Amino acid sequence: MDLLRSLPLGLYLEQPITWLHHLDPRVKLGWLMTFLVIPLLANPVWRIATVIILILITLTAKIPLRVWRQQIGWLMVFCIWVLLIASIAPDGLDAEHQPRLPADEIAFVQQPANLPKPAEPQPWYNPFKWKRNTNEKTNNNSNNYENKVELRQPTYYNYIVWQKASFTISRRSLDMAIRISTLLFTLIYSTNLYLLTTTSEEITAGIENLMQPLQRFNLPITEIVLTLTLSLRFIPLVLEEIQNLVRSIQTRAINWKKLGMRKTLQVWMLVIVRLVENLLLRAEQIASAMQVRGFTSPNQHRVQWHQLRLKLADWLALFGLILLWAIRLIWGAEGINFGF
Repeated sequence: MDLLRSLPLGLYLEQPITWLHHLDPRVKLGWLMTFLVIPLLANPVWRIATVIILILITLTAKIPLRVWRQQIGWLMVFCIWVLLIASIAPDGLDAEHQPRLPADEIAFVQQPANLPKPAEPQPWYNPFKWKRNTNEKTNNNSNNYENKVELRQPTYYNYIVWQKASFTISRRSLDMAIRISTLLFTLIYSTNLYLLTTTSEEITAGIENLMQPLQRFNLPITEIVLTLTLSLRFIPLVLEEIQNLVRSIQTRAINWKKLGMRKTLQVWMLVIVRLVENLLLRAEQIASAMQVRGFTSPNQHRVQWHQLRLKLADWLALFGLILLWAIRLIWGAEGINFGF
C-alpha cells in the first residue's frame, strides 16, 4: 500500500503513541470544533496565537519530525507565500466607485446650464458687509503666516507599515494577509492533527455518542454511524484499486506519444470503467460478508470498538478548552486590535 503511505494528509500515526492518542475522541472532537470556529471574528493577534497553540500541541506531543515535515511542510510553505503575496497586494481603499447614471436623472436634466455662484459667508464681526482696511487685512494675513506652526502626528499610528520602491504594506493589507494565511493553516492543520492521532473507529464511536440526543427526533443515528464506518473502511480499498491499475498500466510500457489524443482518452476511459467495476465488486463482497454473518440491522448487531470513558487527562483537556474560550471572549474580539 505505497499510495496510502505517501498520502500528504489524513494518515493515522500508529507509532509512537503520544498523549494525544490517549485522549477521548469526544474531547478531541471538541478541540477540533474549537479550532475551526474560534478564529472567526477574531483579531490578528488571536489568530497568530491560535497557530502558535497548534504548533505547541504538536511539539509537546513529540510527533516525529519526518511525519510533521511530510504532512505539514508544504502547508507551511503555502501559508507563508499567501501571507507575503497578500501583504504587498493593494488594499483596495483607493478605488473610487461612481454610478453610471446620476441619482436623479430628471432633475439633473432640468437644471440650468449656468448656475449662480453661492454667496460668500460673512464673518461674525462684519454681518453688514462693511468695508475693511486692506492694509489691516494684509497685516493680519502676514501675522497668521508667521505664527503658523507645523503640527506633528499626535500618536504613533501610521497607516503605511512598510514601503520600498513599488511595494507597499498597509495595515489593511497586513490584516487581510494574516487573516487568510492563519485561517488556511488552522483549518487544514487542526483537521490533520485530529486524523493523525485518532482512528476511524474512534471517530465514529465519538460521533455516535454525541449524537445520541438526536434519537428523540427518530433519526437513524446507528445507521448513519455504520455507514460512516463502512465508508472510512472503504477508502483504503479505493486507493488500493487505483494503485493496482496504475501499476498494470506501467508494466505494459505504453508509448503514449504514438497513441495520440483520441486513443489515449480511450485507454483512460477503459481504466476508469475497470476501476468502477472493481469498486462495485468490492462493495458487493462486503455486503455479502455482512449478510452471511447476520447483520440484518445495526441496532441488533452493534460492535463496540472502544469504551468511551473520560479519564483525568480528558477532564484536564476539557478545563483547558473552557479556559481557552474564556480568554477568546475577553481578549480575542475583533475590535481589540493591540496596535494592528
